[in-house]
Amino acid sequence: MRIVVQRCRQARVTVEGETIGSIGRGLMLLVGVTHEDTERDAAYLAEKIAGLRIFEDEAGKMNLSVTDIGGAILSVSQFTLYGDCRSGKRPSFTAAARPETAEPLYERFNAMLREKGLTVETGKFGADMNVELVNWGPVTLILDSPGGA
Repeated sequence: MRIVVQRCRQARVTVEGETIGSIGRGLMLLVGVTHEDTERDAAYLAEKIAGLRIFEDEAGKMNLSVTDIGGAILSVSQFTLYGDCRSGKRPSFTAAARPETAEPLYERFNAMLREKGLTVETGKFGADMNVELVNWGPVTLILDSPGGA
């Protein structure tokens, strides 16, 4: 699995003009799944994200997690994270898992975050979504699971 993590002041996702997910401060996640990914990859990344210390403490150091600050997560599926642009100018998406494989793992990943006590809003898998974000910092990281790199 591959996840783009963005620390945010607020984020929301709309489908056909309707807001389906919205958060204040927390983490905006773009989540990609590849063929080899398993529940173990989802568990690894859920644990990593819940404890990722990228929020500032009272001394101004990145020392607090989204859990520590009582923040929320907006998780959006993003198969294009596995787009391969090395050959030609049109990306190939053969490394992205098919929807029947990716969607259950994406949903399980979100459930794992909720099991850690986090508030998790989501987009709509496979939909044409508009995502709005106020990136805080900006802070943006790319995380790969051991199996999905």
